[in-house]
Amino acid sequence: MAPDSSVVLTYRDYATLPDDGRRYEIHDGELSVTPAPGSAHQMISADLYDVVKAHVKAGNLGLVLYAPLDVILSDTTVVQPDLVYLDATRAGLLTARGIEGPPTLVVEILSASTRRIDREKKLLLYARYHVPNYWIVDPEARALEAYVLGPEGYTPALRATGDAAVSPPPFVGLALVPAALWPTR
Repeated sequence: MAPDSSVVLTYRDYATLPDDGRRYEIHDGELSVTPAPGSAHQMISADLYDVVKAHVKAGNLGLVLYAPLDVILSDTTVVQPDLVYLDATRAGLLTARGIEGPPTLVVEILSASTRRIDREKKLLLYARYHVPNYWIVDPEARALEAYVLGPEGYTPALRATGDAAVSPPPFVGLALVPAALWPTR
C-alpha cells in the first residue's frame, strides 16, 4: 500500500498565500480558490450588511463584519464568509488574525463559482465546527435561506422571497425584505 502523498495545509501555509484578488480558503487542509466576487454579489453583500448592522447596532447585540475576513475554525480550516455576526457572548473570538472559532452566524452569497461549495462543503464544515446559524443568499432564485444547527446538522428555518419582511434566526425583530437585496442597476 502506497503512503498518502496529499499535503495538508495549515493556517501558517494560508498566511503565505499571495494577495492577488482571488479568494483563498482552506477546507480541512485542502486549498480552495475562487475568483473575486462580481459587482452584483458585492451590491447584495453591502445592502445585506447595512440592514443587519443597523439592527445589531440598534440593539447592542454584538458585531457584524464582512469579507475579506479570516474565520479560523481550526488550524486546517480557514474560511472567508461574505458576512459574519458575533453576538456579544462571542466577541472574544475576534483577534488580530480574524475570528478564531465559530461565529454566531455566517452568510454566503452564492455565485456560479461558489454555489456547490457553499451548499455542500461549507454547509458541512460550518455544522462540524458548531456555527449555530448559516444563511445562504441565492441571487439566482432571489431567495434567502436560513439554517439552524441541531443535533443532526443544519435544518432549514426559513426560506424567504418577495416583499414581505422577515426576521431570520438568530435575530428577533429584524425587518429584512429579500426583494430589496437584488440589484436593479
